Amino acid sequence: MLSYLATGLFFATITIILAFKYLNSPKEKQLRRENEVISLQYELLNNRMTEVAEVLENIQERDNNIYRTIFEAEPIPASIRKAGFGGVDRYKELQGYNNSDLMVETSKRMDRISKQLYIQSKSFDEVVKLVKGKAQLLASIPAIQPIANEDLRHQPSGFGWRTHPIYKTPEFHPGMDFAAPQGTEIRATGDATVERADAAAQGYGNHVVLNHGYGYKTLYGHMLKFVVHPGQKIKRGQLIGYVGSTGLSTAPHVHYEVLKGGEKMNPINYYYSDLTPEQYQKLIELSEQSSQSFD
Repeated sequence: MLSYLATGLFFATITIILAFKYLNSPKEKQLRRENEVISLQYELLNNRMTEVAEVLENIQERDNNIYRTIFEAEPIPASIRKAGFGGVDRYKELQGYNNSDLMVETSKRMDRISKQLYIQSKSFDEVVKLVKGKAQLLASIPAIQPIANEDLRHQPSGFGWRTHPIYKTPEFHPGMDFAAPQGTEIRATGDATVERADAAAQGYGNHVVLNHGYGYKTLYGHMLKFVVHPGQKIKRGQLIGYVGSTGLSTAPHVHYEVLKGGEKMNPINYYYSDLTPEQYQKLIELSEQSSQSFD
């Protein structure tokens, strides 16, 4: 009897061990099904986050290349938009499970998208403020010629390398010369504040510098006289002085410069509110002709 009992216990033990190893209890089956469902949900969530990330990337691209460009705001670099998170223990509580890798990766993606959404939201806040100031921006950007010159027949010198009229040497001409009879009215090309009005700058003679804001400034040189003073608020088209030939000049004209962020720009790109397409094209052709400047 002891022999039969021992044999029975042995086989019973083996059976129980094999059953625990290869057969699932009802509770284990339930937990396994729940794990499978959770894994499936994580995969579906990852797929949806992929779609959200694609939409967000499209919004970011439009924000940088359209919205912020229109309102002259610097694009947000990818290093800021997609910066990572610090800290090695951020996802420590998700470690040690069968699906730890899946849970950690999903959490990381969610955090990245959340941060990018926050940055995009702040960017849109900035764009909204720029939109509200758009009217002032459009009024301030230089957009007309400083003197009336409708026939464009007297455009002696444009932006670029020209022969200096006095020194007879090649020299970069950082503006445009508008030839006109002495005493012709000179008008502000955009809303601005007068930054300076004097004859202190070498070569420019009597000249005026207007600060338009938004990084824009304009300079008007060789005036017969100016009729504004520093600190004065100016509207586009307002009289600021008269054509003359003061400073290093060989004939009556106004030397006109446009500066953006301290860099001298070609003024011809800022006459879009003053010329027809045909006049604009003719002005380009005349300004590109190599000639001697008046200053």
